[in-house]
Amino acid sequence: MMRTLINVPKTAKKGEIVEIRAMVAHPMETGYRTGENGVPIPRQIIHRFTCSFAGREIFAADLFPAMSANPFLAFTTVATGSGTFTFTWTDDDGTTQSAAAEITVT
Repeated sequence: MMRTLINVPKTAKKGEIVEIRAMVAHPMETGYRTGENGVPIPRQIIHRFTCSFAGREIFAADLFPAMSANPFLAFTTVATGSGTFTFTWTDDDGTTQSAAAEITVT
C-alpha cells in the first residue's frame, strides 16, 4: 500500500467551496532512466487519479511520465452534504488503491 496524505476539511457549511488536497508517495519512474548497472529502470507511474463523493466522480486526472515523484493534487468542490470522499489511483501494472476521508456539512 502506498502512503497517502489526504487533506479534507472535517466540517464545512453547505454551499461553501472547500479545497481538497492529496499526495501519494510514489516514485513515478518514467522508464527513460538507467540504473547504476546501465539497465533501464522500468516505467512505473500512476496513470489515473480520481475522487468521488457519494458515489459520483467529482475530479479526475490522467498523469504522465513528466509528473514528479510523490504527486500532489489540489482541487476545489462545493460542500453539498455530509459524506465520504473516496480517492482512487491506478498504477501502470494495474494496481488500484484507494483512501477515504469524511466531511460533515452543516
